[in-house]
Amino acid sequence: MAKTNHEFRDPIHVFVRLDSDERRILDSRPVQRLRHIHQLALSYLIYPGATHKRFEHSLGVMELAGRVFDVITHEESLRGDVRELLPESFKPKERDYWRGVLRMAALCHDIGHLPFSHAAERELLPQGWNHERLSQELILSAEMEALWKKMTPPLRSEDIVKLAVGRKIAGVTFSNWEAILSEIIVGDAFGVDRIDYLLRDSYHAGVAYGRFDHYRLIDTLRILISPETGEPVFGVEEGGIQSAEALALARYFMFTQVYLHPVRRVYDLHLKQYLQGWLPGGIFPTDLDDHLKITDSDVSAALWAASVDSAAPLHAAARRIVCREHYREVYRRNPRDVATNPEAGQQIAEGAGDQFGPEHVLHDEYKQGGGTSDFPVLMKDGTVVPALSASQVLQELPIVAIDYVFVERSKFDEVKSWLAANREALISPKETEE
Repeated sequence: MAKTNHEFRDPIHVFVRLDSDERRILDSRPVQRLRHIHQLALSYLIYPGATHKRFEHSLGVMELAGRVFDVITHEESLRGDVRELLPESFKPKERDYWRGVLRMAALCHDIGHLPFSHAAERELLPQGWNHERLSQELILSAEMEALWKKMTPPLRSEDIVKLAVGRKIAGVTFSNWEAILSEIIVGDAFGVDRIDYLLRDSYHAGVAYGRFDHYRLIDTLRILISPETGEPVFGVEEGGIQSAEALALARYFMFTQVYLHPVRRVYDLHLKQYLQGWLPGGIFPTDLDDHLKITDSDVSAALWAASVDSAAPLHAAARRIVCREHYREVYRRNPRDVATNPEAGQQIAEGAGDQFGPEHVLHDEYKQGGGTSDFPVLMKDGTVVPALSASQVLQELPIVAIDYVFVERSKFDEVKSWLAANREALISPKETEE
């Protein structure tokens, strides 16, 4: 008798389970390609265990999405006012259909990722393209459309796209129900994409920063009615507020200690430099067949070959990565300089470039957009309040920001001495002509 249910071992969630319809999606080209896309780009050069791939992350997101759906649509979790606004949440056939859509959207949310994931995505795709758009095109492709139609019940590809990509799709209207389900995957506050990558990246990097009580958090998630808009929104019971705080803190610490580690960031810059010379026209293809053919393995093989061939056009760029000859950090953001001039790093980088040659200097800055995500909290007395009014931790969570200047190794000591002698003049705000 053919097996209809399948399970996979997972170090984060213990088991991930799929039925045979879902297994066919898992076995598709776009999803299997993710076995060859590193989750954290070149981070394994700093954290040797961080060699995990987008494939297992996508399985984890699917598993968590199903768990969250079951919690928030459970009969005891659905308040009467929510039932009136979201009839799909308790009609068995519609509920089962949307649970399947949600799980497949979660599984396929990353199929548009380029080799080495986020590294230099913005600069290496044509204008108007990003990995979300590639994911959207793949989900809607004839290859995947045929698979969606074979499922029981058949799934509509446009529904899967909405949940997988969220409101980044231009010109598409979301119903209240679709907006809630999309938030389960890509939401800023409790998106399971974020929950899985924090837990998984922390585990493989060998750090504790990304761990938090996600079991308690998921068990206390609820659909609530916003007091401001009267619309259904994703929130949490009062008993889960500490777990929500822990999630926010885990993200903060993972960004400051892992994702924005200076050596990790400079390897991203070196990889971008290499790819701009290696890719035809300096950009990745957006043709779907061409996209599916290129993985980290292709880039790594080319990097290795160029690093050992002194006559190769990209030999120096490849050696910086393969032989760990990356540029060294000569400056990083600090509060005193920011108070004097928010553009201190940029001015130091420009000054160093003028003095020593721009080819010897790299500048990297990042500032977290927006602030801490607010969400509704269901208090024990039945009232619904904003999380930022209920949690001092969330109110005071710092904004993540970096500002690095890196220089070529042979210039490091010279630039460091020059910077020590000229730092104050360099960071002084420049006067603008009237």
